[in-house]
Amino acid sequence: MTPERHSLARVIGRDLFRYGIIPLILLAAIVISAVFVVTTAHETRLLTAAKDKLYEEKDSLDIEWRNLILEENALASHSRVERLSVEKLQMVHVEPSQENIIVSKQ
Repeated sequence: MTPERHSLARVIGRDLFRYGIIPLILLAAIVISAVFVVTTAHETRLLTAAKDKLYEEKDSLDIEWRNLILEENALASHSRVERLSVEKLQMVHVEPSQENIIVSKQ
């Protein structure tokens, strides 16, 4: 009687498929689940970084907007308009006695 030669890999594979199909399915499910968890965590980190960048940009634009509002208020102030009218256009205040009111009837 000659001893039978069996391949170890074939014996292990046969035993796994015969007696261990449920653990193999569970192992595959665990691996797939782990890949999805890692992928989701990575995407979440990317989205969080993008959100933080957008918040920084929003804050920067908000600061710029406030500075522009301050500049607009400074440029439109009455004292500045009055000073420019006197300096550049040589305008003066009129005395009430020198005012002429013109009424037009149409």
